[in-house]
Amino acid sequence: MFKKFYLVLFALSVSCVLTAQDQKNIFAGTEEGSTLNILYRNDATGKIYANTRGLGVSYKRGKHVTGKTRSFYEVDIQSLKHPKEIKVSGTAESRKRFVYGKLNSVFLLRGAVGMQNEIYQKADNKAVAVRVQYSLGPTLGLAKPYYVQVYRSPSVNNGQSRTEDVRFNEDNFTQDSVIGKGVFSKGIAETVVYPAVTGKLNLSFEYAPFSNIIRAIETGITVDYFPKALPIMARNPAENIIITLHVGFVFGRKWI
Repeated sequence: MFKKFYLVLFALSVSCVLTAQDQKNIFAGTEEGSTLNILYRNDATGKIYANTRGLGVSYKRGKHVTGKTRSFYEVDIQSLKHPKEIKVSGTAESRKRFVYGKLNSVFLLRGAVGMQNEIYQKADNKAVAVRVQYSLGPTLGLAKPYYVQVYRSPSVNNGQSRTEDVRFNEDNFTQDSVIGKGVFSKGIAETVVYPAVTGKLNLSFEYAPFSNIIRAIETGITVDYFPKALPIMARNPAENIIITLHVGFVFGRKWI
């Protein structure tokens, strides 16, 4: 009888030790990201990206809704160029490069909420997870007038040529006297805001070697709609709808 008692006690002891070891391994995996059997409810990521009209950075916070679905909010800012922008050199003696015919330097400040669904899960930490994301939100287009530096007629007092920062005037502007691009701070007080609505559809390919780290390549399409058309280049129509393709590098972390 006592032998049976000791055998049962020994079996229970071994079971407790093994269970404790399994729990220890699970929590170690939580800390080190070595296991896929953990549901990280929260994540935060940054992204650096290039699209067909400019460069940008973004920040995103996500939270799991189900095992394969996340909700998130995102903010990003990017530069926006016109497809016909070409840098040329002024014909003045001290040549500097500028964009002939440019009316505004444009930056887009976006906010959005969206959902992310997992299409393919990782089989192990060396695999790739594929996710689709879609979002919608408001955008502010900040259009700062573009200035160039030009030579003016000699001063009456000292007989020397003077320089002046001016905006492009398509009626009488010529390239002959242009020195180059004006200082960026010129025209900030004249910035005009163009409200817009933005929708995004992205595919994300996450390849991080640890489950609590995010490393991914993201690509997709963005559509910006401006109720009031956004002017960028002279002698080209202002734009109400801007469609761009992008690719970017995503980095971040997950936590419980």
